[in-house]
Amino acid sequence: MSLPNPLKTPSFLQKLQWIVDPVGYMEKAAQQYPDIFTASVVGFGDTIVFVSHPQAIQEILTNDRQKFAAIGELNRTLQPLLGDYSVLMLESDRHKQRRQLLMPPFHGERMRAYGQLICNIAEKALAQLPQGKPFSAWTITREISLQVILQAVFGLYEGERCQQIKHLIGLMMDAFDSPLTSSFLIFPFLQKDLGTWTPWGKFLRQRQQIDKLLYAEIAERRQQPDSNSVDILSLLMSVRDEEGKKLTDQELRDELMTLMIAGHETTATAMAWALYWTHYMPQVREKLLAELDRFSDSLDPINIFRLPYVTAVCNESLRIHPIAFFTLPRVVQEPVELLGHYLEPGTVLFCSIYLTHHRADLYPQPKQFQPERFLERQFSTYEFFPFGGGARGCIGQALAMFEMKLVLATILSGYQLALADPQPEKLQRRGVGLAPAREVQMVITGQRASRESQLSMVATPAL
Repeated sequence: MSLPNPLKTPSFLQKLQWIVDPVGYMEKAAQQYPDIFTASVVGFGDTIVFVSHPQAIQEILTNDRQKFAAIGELNRTLQPLLGDYSVLMLESDRHKQRRQLLMPPFHGERMRAYGQLICNIAEKALAQLPQGKPFSAWTITREISLQVILQAVFGLYEGERCQQIKHLIGLMMDAFDSPLTSSFLIFPFLQKDLGTWTPWGKFLRQRQQIDKLLYAEIAERRQQPDSNSVDILSLLMSVRDEEGKKLTDQELRDELMTLMIAGHETTATAMAWALYWTHYMPQVREKLLAELDRFSDSLDPINIFRLPYVTAVCNESLRIHPIAFFTLPRVVQEPVELLGHYLEPGTVLFCSIYLTHHRADLYPQPKQFQPERFLERQFSTYEFFPFGGGARGCIGQALAMFEMKLVLATILSGYQLALADPQPEKLQRRGVGLAPAREVQMVITGQRASRESQLSMVATPAL
C-alpha cells in the first residue's frame, strides 16, 4: 500500500525521537512535508499519516463515522488510566449514545454553578503562598484544577476520602512525568507487574486504591441520592439511555477517571502556560490587566468568560502550546483522495493540532506569542482546534475554557507575580501530552488592590 510522503529516517530512530522529543520530530518532518506525511511511531500501529492542512482536516472531521472513523481500540494507550468503558474507548453508536448522556452537565446553567467555585479555589490556592519565595506555577494550577474536579465533578469538598483521592491522583500522574516513564504507557510489553517497587507495579496498586475510593463513593450516592446536587457525578448517576438504563458502577468509574485524567492535568498545563506568557511578555499582562480593570464594576464569572483580550490570551496559549499533539486517531473506511494522495481502507490518520497551530500561512511568526491574532481574525475549527474536533471533540472544553479564564483573571487581578527563572520555558513530554519542562517557576512580589466586588456572582445570561 502506497502512503503519502513517507519519512526516510529508519523506523527505530523515528520511534525513539517520537518518545524523547515529539515536538522536534514533528517539526523536522513538517519542514520536508508541511501538509501531510507518513511516520513510524509507537502506540497507534506501525505507520501513521499526519495531516496538518486545514482543508484536509475539514474533510476528515466533517466525515467522522463515515469515510474516517474513530476506533476506540486505537486509544489503548489510555486504557490503563481510563478503563474499557470510558467514552474515549467506545465506538460507533455506543460512543454517540454515551456522549449524548455526558454532554448536558458541561453547558448552560450547569456551568454557571461552577463559576464562583473556581474563583474561590484559585484565590485560596494563591493566598496560601508566601511572598518572595519561588513556587511552581504548574504545581499550583494542578492543585487548583484538581480541586475543581473534586468539587465540581465529585461534589467532594473535604473529608478523608477527598484527601485520599487527591493524593493518589497526584501520585499516579507523577508516575508518567518524563519521556522515560511515559514509555510505560506507550509500550505494552513494559506493562508487567513485577512488584510494589517497580514503576508499573506501583501504578497498578495506586489505581486499585483509587478504584476502591471511587466505588465506595458511588455506592454511598446510590444509597443516599440527593436530587438537589449539581455536581457532575450526581448528574451522571441520574441519566438514563434510550432504553431507560442507568450507567453501571464500572461505567461511572471509567467516566470519572476520564474526567479526572483528561480534565485535570490538561487544564492545569494550559493555565500554567498562560501564566508563563503573560509574565514573559509584560506588555501582554498590562493589556490584560487594563481590560480587567476597565470592566471592574461589572465583572462576574460569566462576564470574565466573555472578555475579548482574556479570551485571546487563553486562545494564543492553547495555540502555541496545545496540550495534545493531535486529535484522536481516525481510520480510513473506504478508498479516498486526500490532498492528491489516495488512501486505502485501514490507513490511520492523525490531525496534527501542534503542526496546524504552527503553520506560518495561518499564523505568521508562529513561534511568537501574539494574542492579537485572535482579535484580528476569526479562525475556523479546522485551523484552531486545541480540544480536537468532530464527533470526538473534548466534551469538557467549555468547562476547561471557563476555568482557564477565571483562574487567570483571579490570579492576575489579585496578585503581582514575576518569573523566578528568566530562561525561556521548554516543552517536555509528560504521559501522552506536553508540559513545561521547568514547571514555570514564579514568585509573588505583592498584591494588587482589593477587588472583592469584581468576582461576585450576579444574575447573568447563560453561556
